[in-house]
Amino acid sequence: MADRFPSPFEMGTPAGAEGWQDLYAYSSIFSEDRREYEDSMFWFQDGVHTPEVVPPWDATILEYALIALSQYNTRHYVIPPARGVDVRILNGYMYLSPVGVSDPAEIESRVPEFMERAGYYFQNWDKLYAAWLPKVRALIDELEAVSFEPLPNREDMAVITEGRGVGSGFELVASYNRLLELVLKLWNYHFEFLNLGYAAYLDFFGFCKGLFPNIPDQAIAKMVAGVHVDLFQPDDELKKLAVLAIRLGVDEQVEHGTVDEVLARLDANHDGRTWVTAWEEAKQPWFNFSAGSGFYHSDKVWLENLEIPLGFIRNYIAKARRGESLERPMAAVSTERDRIVAEYTELIGNDEDRGTFEAKLGLARTVFPYVENHNFYVEHWGHSIIWRKMRDLGGLFVKEGFFADADDIFLLQRNEVPAAIFDMYHSWAVGIPARGPAYWPKEIDRRKGILDVLRGWSAPPALGKPPEVITEPFTIMLWGITSDSVEQWLGGAQEDGGLTGFAASPGIAEGPARVIFSADGISELRDGEILVAPLTAPSWAPVFGKIAATVTDVGGIMSHAAIVCREYGLPAVTGTAFGTKTVKTGQRLRVDGNTGKVTVLD
Repeated sequence: MADRFPSPFEMGTPAGAEGWQDLYAYSSIFSEDRREYEDSMFWFQDGVHTPEVVPPWDATILEYALIALSQYNTRHYVIPPARGVDVRILNGYMYLSPVGVSDPAEIESRVPEFMERAGYYFQNWDKLYAAWLPKVRALIDELEAVSFEPLPNREDMAVITEGRGVGSGFELVASYNRLLELVLKLWNYHFEFLNLGYAAYLDFFGFCKGLFPNIPDQAIAKMVAGVHVDLFQPDDELKKLAVLAIRLGVDEQVEHGTVDEVLARLDANHDGRTWVTAWEEAKQPWFNFSAGSGFYHSDKVWLENLEIPLGFIRNYIAKARRGESLERPMAAVSTERDRIVAEYTELIGNDEDRGTFEAKLGLARTVFPYVENHNFYVEHWGHSIIWRKMRDLGGLFVKEGFFADADDIFLLQRNEVPAAIFDMYHSWAVGIPARGPAYWPKEIDRRKGILDVLRGWSAPPALGKPPEVITEPFTIMLWGITSDSVEQWLGGAQEDGGLTGFAASPGIAEGPARVIFSADGISELRDGEILVAPLTAPSWAPVFGKIAATVTDVGGIMSHAAIVCREYGLPAVTGTAFGTKTVKTGQRLRVDGNTGKVTVLD
């Protein structure tokens, strides 16, 4: 077995993708200037958020996310063994590197600061978290208020009579700057609580491992399960709409035709209009839900692709008609949670340890809802607005002949957009031709060609020499990067075709595999099949009622796939690394969510 992955400096550029580095920020590229540092680090490909090539503007989102994550680790809460998470782009793929604190004396010196800073949040969690939701909702309103208006032939007379002193060109520049500020602010809000949520769970996890050396990872995870979070609300809304359609007797009218045909048909009678009203009420905010991770502008959003939620509603109608329950097994999950807690509490031999166990468990349960709740408000609702506003801006460039399509704006780096805006503004202000219509169409075609080539490149799962120990909380709990998982990557796939990953959600299931690579494939899933995917998105929850188990290439014990499967009572093995490369659709699998083993039976 190899002891390290390839150096990033050993990775060549695929033929036809020369110059790909120009598509991204200079500071996000591996470079000779920092070779000593970059070659000494361990980098893993971020398959949880960006499993595919990242378009230039889309890179903004993860870069903003990582800078916010890192500042809270390092500058806000001073997490003792961890600094931030560094980010680089190689051949269009995002690679991350956890930056730890290796000096024991420095770790010890950081503890008092962490206890004071993080302690304040833990002690005032309910009060601070109660203020977070209105704060992020207000920010979402600010995002919605950003507008990109065409530059007029003449300024409105009100600009003169009100003495505004600025005009439409200024507002266009200011709107883009404002959008970037709000995106960065959104990600600052995202990590205000999330780092502490993972830190509290990781602290509870470590305490349990010390107290009960043989306790399974998923037994610890189950102790905090059975909590309602807003991330499940979009799925709950679809179930309510399915049940309402049956109760009103309009289910057959909902079951066929396009969205427009269904709504027009229902609008013709009273009960139908009642259902349509409920549908419209559910759309805001719950249909601001991405079918993917939310990190790509190309991910389909329910609100803009209403056939997606309607298709799920139709499946729920069919299921309800068969007499099957649409509810998540909340009671069973809660009962199992309480049973496990009681059993392990009985094993604690002294009052001090029992008190510490109860306190750490209580804190983990308090912070856990945020670990998933933030995802709807930021990655889904917030991002869906961001992509929409950028398309609005792209539409202005189409109007002025810079682009052929509004989505071409995502082929620009975030810092190239102001230059293109200035070109448009300058042309309008002076009354002369802009350079953009001659420059950008050729450049965008070049970039599209580069990205097409990069999509065919096989990105290695990691680069560089793995550290002896990984301490950054997100790296362990979300991405599932541990010494064991890295060892599996270095060893390659098992010869018997079997897989090993995280025992993410308990239970054992057998069934035929269905390998899918994106949301476009989930309509192919059949009852009783085992979903095998690079990762799953929260918006895939409606299919969890029909599948037997889940297997993913990436993700740890607190990844979204792991959490959702535990709440739906489905066996899951995450972070197998080679699932979609090893398993073929139709092969029969046994998924053991208790041990993290996946066996190919035929």
